[in-house]
Formats: sequence, C-alpha cells, structure tokens
Amino acid sequence: MRRIVITGMGLVSPLGCELDTVWKALIEGKSGISAVTKYDPSAFRTRIAGNMSPDFTTEGIIEFKENKHLDDVSRYAIVAAHKAVKDSGIDFSQEDPTRCAAIIGTGVGGLETLQEQEKRYLNMGPAKMSPFTIPRLMPNSPAGHISILYNLRGASFSVNSACASAGHAVSCMMDAIRAGRVDVGVTGGTEACVIEIAMGSFCAMRAMSERNDDPQHASRPFDLDRDGFVMGEGAGILIFEELEHAKKRGAKIYAEVLGCGTSSDAFHIVQPSASGDGAAAAIRNALREAQLEPEQIGYVNAHGTSTHLGDIAETNALKAVFGDHAYQVNISSTKSMTGHLLGASGAVELIFSAQVLQHGIIPPTMNLETPDPECDLNYTPNRAAARECAYALSNSFGFGGHNVSLILGRFSG
Repeated sequence: MRRIVITGMGLVSPLGCELDTVWKALIEGKSGISAVTKYDPSAFRTRIAGNMSPDFTTEGIIEFKENKHLDDVSRYAIVAAHKAVKDSGIDFSQEDPTRCAAIIGTGVGGLETLQEQEKRYLNMGPAKMSPFTIPRLMPNSPAGHISILYNLRGASFSVNSACASAGHAVSCMMDAIRAGRVDVGVTGGTEACVIEIAMGSFCAMRAMSERNDDPQHASRPFDLDRDGFVMGEGAGILIFEELEHAKKRGAKIYAEVLGCGTSSDAFHIVQPSASGDGAAAAIRNALREAQLEPEQIGYVNAHGTSTHLGDIAETNALKAVFGDHAYQVNISSTKSMTGHLLGASGAVELIFSAQVLQHGIIPPTMNLETPDPECDLNYTPNRAAARECAYALSNSFGFGGHNVSLILGRFSG
C-alpha cells in the first residue's frame, strides 16, 4: 500500500494564524473565545464566539481585485493553504499537475454571502444582487480557488458533512493517494459561520453556550456544568504526499497518516446516539485500517464539543473500544480553547494531533472544573501534560450522524 505523510500544515483560527503561535497558546491553555465582533449580538441568546484572530490578513496572498469577490470561507482556506504550501516547501510548478489534488471540507460554504444577497434582494430587488453570488457561496468554491491558484489538475471538490466535513475530505484524499491517482494533495477544511444567520439558527436550537459574561470559560467539554458549544471559525489545511514522492524531494515529515474510519449513527439528524455505537464503529474501523491495537494509541483529540449528549456519547464510545485503556490514554478537547470550527474542526485538530506526536506534549481540556460522573476518563484537565506518543487518534462527529476517526503515527522512516 502506498504510504501517506504530512509534509505541510497551515491554519487560521481564533487563537492565531501561525502554527507556532497557536500551538504555544494551546499548551498554555489560552482561550480564543470572546464577545462577537462581526455584528451587534445584543439580540441573540449567545453573544460570544471564537472570532477569527485579528492577525488574519490576505495581504500578499490574495490580489485585491480577487479578494473583493470572495466569501470568508474561501479567504480562510486560501490563506491557510498558502501557509501549508509554504511550510511544505513544495513547488507545484515543478509537479505533474494532473497528479496533484485539492479536496476541502466545509459544513455550509459561503453562508455570509447568502445572508448579504438575500438582504439585497429583499431591500433593492433582484437587479441589485451581485453577479458573484453563486461563485462566492457555493461550498466547492474553496477547493476550486485553491486548485486554480496552484494549477492542481487532479481531483478538486468539496465534502459537506457538517462537523465531519474536514475528516471526510481527508479520507477522500487518502483514498486518492493510496489508489495511485494522486501524489500530492491539498486537503482540510474551512468555515466562516460567526454571522447572524448561523448564530441565530443555533441559538434557536439552544445548542450553544449562553455563558456570555464569561466567554473564556464558556466552552467546557466533559464538565458537569457545560451548557452547549461555542461557535468558532477558521481553516486548517494539510499537504499530504505519497511517501516516496516526499522523500525524493527531501521534504520534512510531520507524521504518517495511517488510518481512517467512517460510520453513520443512523439515529437522529442532530442528536448522537447516547451509547456512542456509531462513533465506536468509526474508531474501530480506523484502528483496523491502521493495523493497530487500541492500547497503542497514546493520545485522543476528542470531538468534545461541550454539549451534554455529545460528550457522554464520545466517552461511551471510547470506553467501548479501548476498554481499560480508555482510562490510561490522554484525551483532550482543544475546542475548549478554539471553539467549534464546524466543518474546519477536523483539519485543525488533525494538525494539533500531528503536533502532539512531534513535541510529546498533550494540550489540555480547559475549564474542566466539575467532572461529570458520566465522563470519567483522563481528559488532561486544565494543564498540558508531557507524554511521548507513537500514535494519535482524532475524532470528528457531525449532524446527520456522520462519524470520522483519523489515526496518525510518528514517522520513523
């Protein structure tokens, strides 16, 4: 089987837009959650979010004329891709473009554009709508822009499965490389949902935290007093390469991509199955593909959204798969600091998992102050922990009952 390695990583997030900066913030337990800044949130039940870092810029990456015609969902993806490509050192002009691909996940695509243009239609009529409306809002736009930017003429498409989108995009890229169709892939996820229509919709569902007076402590996965997730936005992009291709060009290697498991709860359109059966199936499938035993996993980056049912279901899934080892493995939910980046979360958290393998440090689950008796595993509470890990698991579970589990291994040649 063709082996796959990660040779470049880039992100833009509430904690910053440089990998080293974000990693340092995670290890220090810093929060990227604050009052909403994009619009006046006073009428909303939830008025906090993981706003994009003020360090975000498109300058020097996206031309001014082009930038005007993009939704943030594409801007975030393009900038993160630029960082990942630069980090990898790859020169796509020297590659066979037909063997290079872009597969990007997003939960909803250009929702801000949809919101803006609906207002234009209602207030001024259809003649005043932008001719760029469809190219801006379509979910495949980020993948399209990245493929155009780097002349990637292999597969280019989007994957849309709610909060599992980035994980599924990564899974598709793994399949393409292993099948021999692709040598180099740009993959990951992007989301730009800190806007009125998205926040209002989740408020109506009562799915988000309403701890508005204490935003930095609002996202509290596995804590007894959790009251919902905190919305975040950003993008995570990774460069996947076939191992021999990466070796030939002398690329640095962050980690090896060993396994992916997918499943469906087939239970409810938004609620997870409390037993965690679907999530457990995805984890087992990932272990099987990676040819690993549960005891070999040292770190789990949990989906851990800070919702009551979700955290219990994931805990039950880990217990079902890992047995006694579930109490020995280090688990953490980095969403306690970034918020929930929806369709981008799986990619950002895969980057964090690769960093764990590189640095031997487990980021904490912040705000875990009152343990929930139904969530009794080692979630690395409130302080980073030193631990050398050979293998890491990253979980992403989305509305619709979509489950993706990914396994990375420390690269050893």
